[in-house]
Parts: sequence; structure tokens; C-alpha cells
Amino acid sequence: MRIIKSALGVLICFAIYFLRGKQGAPFYSALAVLWCIQNRTDNSLKNAIQRTIGTGIGAIYGLIYILIKQEIAVPGDSFLLYVVISLALIPIIYTTVVIKQKNASYFSCVVFLSIVVIHLMDENPYIFVLNRVLDTLIGIFVGLVLNSLSIHGKYDRETLFIADFDRAMDGLSDGITPYSKIMLNNMLDKGMKLTFMTLRTPAGFLEGMPEIRPTLPIIAMDGAILYDIKENRYPKVYVISAEHACNIEDFIRNRGFNIFTTIILEDVLIIYYDNLKNAAEKDIYGKMHKSPYRNYLNKKRPRAHPVVYMMCVDETKRIEQLVKEIKSSEIYDELKILSYPSDEYKGYSYIKIYNKNASVKNMTDYLMELSGAHDTLTFGDNSRNSTDYCYPQCDRLVRKLHHLFNFKTK
Repeated sequence: MRIIKSALGVLICFAIYFLRGKQGAPFYSALAVLWCIQNRTDNSLKNAIQRTIGTGIGAIYGLIYILIKQEIAVPGDSFLLYVVISLALIPIIYTTVVIKQKNASYFSCVVFLSIVVIHLMDENPYIFVLNRVLDTLIGIFVGLVLNSLSIHGKYDRETLFIADFDRAMDGLSDGITPYSKIMLNNMLDKGMKLTFMTLRTPAGFLEGMPEIRPTLPIIAMDGAILYDIKENRYPKVYVISAEHACNIEDFIRNRGFNIFTTIILEDVLIIYYDNLKNAAEKDIYGKMHKSPYRNYLNKKRPRAHPVVYMMCVDETKRIEQLVKEIKSSEIYDELKILSYPSDEYKGYSYIKIYNKNASVKNMTDYLMELSGAHDTLTFGDNSRNSTDYCYPQCDRLVRKLHHLFNFKTK
């Protein structure tokens, strides 16, 4: 649509040129409309403001230059003239800095140069300056109007949409494509009640989808926590009691496993770990501990702190045996255990341990009440969760989300 709108915008600018009796220069209107048509409406408005300010500054300095040039006789095509023009760019750029509009400096210089280099010898340069500003404003107006147009039905702002993009964030299939990012942000800008569910920690989500900022908290760690990205806090958490966590840790350590234990202390996520033993653990730590979103401590967890979740990664046979032993022991009470093979580390599997109430459903109920949604729809790019719509490719999933949001049927 951006491509189509760009071509249509240029055509409209040419049409306006003819309607004005071929006054002005449609070239400048076309440049402005191309600059203003963006993939997001807020970007379009920001670019329009930059272009308008830049045009105004450049036009003012162009007029000043014309007035001075008329008083001082300088050959029209001498090297000295071009030296003066070049030096004039210094106060123009500095002006944009002073008024805190540095992004408009490029447009200011372009407008100034177009006046003093290309059209200075016109019979009436003042008319050109006026037309130059008008041409730009026409292009900006056309760009803003076209960018705000959207062919859709009634927006569905009553449904809570929940999406699982774990597979795409892991780089499988097509990954999170630029198309998906743009479409998701556009829907969020239009008021879509959209959140995400993930097996990852909040840090893993932020790293996997750094350009997406949902307004609702995300469901992380398979329903163990809600994380509010905007406020950087955890409005709801299901924890394993401190005493029970101690028993679990002792049980697992006695069988020769290292444990990554995650707690939340005053809205700070902390991960405790023992001595790293296998290649998968070392690689995971090597990649993750540099993240500004994670806080790793190579020490035992203070025994008074409750735990959000525990994670072990080891050879598949060892993990499968550990799962069996936990489920047949007394520590299994009040727990939820998730175990699955690693896609990245062949021959290895994960075990993740949560409070038994940690679930996407419970967090969904909480979010429905929080958001005032009347219904829910779930989407996933994998078959791990029971979802209403499942597409292995991220773009297909986003297209379905877009269709259901833009063409409400209920």
C-alpha cells in the first residue's frame, strides 16, 4: 500500500499542478509527498513537520540571500558566488540546532540551494520562493491525507488478541520480518488489544522483538509472569514458595544437575546458577549474561526468596530421567513441569519448573479483566499451545491478525 500510495500521491501532485494553471514546480510537491508517505502514520506526521520546518528556514535564508545579492554586485556565475553560498549553509544548519530541529537541517539546505543556485536568475525569484513553499505544503498535505487512508471495515477493539511468535523469534521459518514488524506496530497504533505469550523470559522477548512495544503486559515464561514493558514491572507473578523451592533445588542438585533459578526482587529479574557443567549451559550463559535485561549471579539463591521458575538443560536421556523422578516424588506437588528437546543444541533437552497455577489461561483471564476485552483469540507459529489460529510462517499469522482486526465480523 505504501508503494501504491506513493505513486498515487505523485499523480495527485501533478494533477494539482495542472489545476493551478501550471503554476509552481510539481517536482517539489512530488518530493514532499514521497517523503511524507511512510509505513506508519506517526512517522508520516513527524516527517511532514520536519519537511515544513526545513522548507520555512531554507526559504527565509533564500530571501535574505536574494536581498543581499541585489545590493552587492557579484558576477552571476563566479567562483566567489559559490563560496558565499557554501558559507551560508553554516548559519542555516546552526539555526536548526538552536531551535532543536536538527533533523530538518537537510531540507533547509536543499530549499536554500534550490533558490539561490537553480532559480536565482529567474525574473522574479520572490515568486519562486513563494511557489517553492506552496509546492512543498501541497505535497505534505497530500502525503498526510493518503497516509491516513485505510481500507477496512470496523476495527475490533473489543477482542484480546494473544500471539505466540517463539518460533519466529528463534529464527526458524521466515523469522520476524520487516513486514510483520510494521503491520504489528500499525495495529497497535490503531488501538488493537494485542499481547504476546512466550516461553521466554521478558529479556528474551525484548531481544527477539526489539521494535515491538505492546501496550498490554506480555505473558512470559509460559504463564508464570506478566511483564509490563512500558512500566518495566511485573503486575502478576505465580511463584514457587521459598521452602518448596529449596526442596526442589536439593533434589535436582543431588542428581548432578546445574540449575538456573529465576526470582523477581523489587521488579528486578535475577538468575542464580551453579557451576556450569555442559556445553549447552556454557553457551547459553555466554550469550545471555551480556544482555542488559538479565542479571546473572553465580551463587546460591537466598533461601528466603520465592522462585518464579527453574530451568535445567542437559542431555535428553538425563532430562527425561529427571522428569520421571520428579513426577514420582513428593516435590512434584504444586508444580508444573515443561520438558522439550532443544532446537539449537542437538541431543539436549530442557526442563522448566513453575508453580502449577502458572498458565496462559490464568493470565489471559487477568488480562481480559484488565483490558476490558469481551472475547479472546489466540495465534501461534507453532503447535505447542492450543491456539485458535496456527501458521508456521510469521507473515501469514500477521496477515490473519490484520484481517480479523480490520474487518470485524461480530
